[in-house]
Amino acid sequence: MGVKRRQCVNVKHRASGITLLAGARWCATFLCRLRGLMFRSALRAGEALILVEPGDSRSATAIHMFFVPFAIATIWIDSSGRVVDKALARPWRPFYAPRAPARYTLETDPAFLDQVAIGDELVFEDCAAPAGR
Repeated sequence: MGVKRRQCVNVKHRASGITLLAGARWCATFLCRLRGLMFRSALRAGEALILVEPGDSRSATAIHMFFVPFAIATIWIDSSGRVVDKALARPWRPFYAPRAPARYTLETDPAFLDQVAIGDELVFEDCAAPAGR
């Protein structure tokens, strides 16, 4: 699941094959993870970030909401693709961490919390290259 050169991924539910998110931004670099959603005024409909760590960890996948003035759905996913925790992260809160180690932190619109359950398995697939490339 963890290809470093990715920039855009679709998030699918493994059991149903349904695409839950199309065109999520893959953030595997330190600077991308550091910035996250800070200093943004809002998320566009369907927009998502996937923060990627080198391995499963509770501390490395903890987030803060400083300088993020809107609530987000936060979904923590382990190396095997299993959802290990989820939370509604509210603006300006200092700390959210998963209950179990995770490798991926998916940040998106709060409505996404209703689409996944702890224990669900998700798959990340590269976005299709635009025609002509």
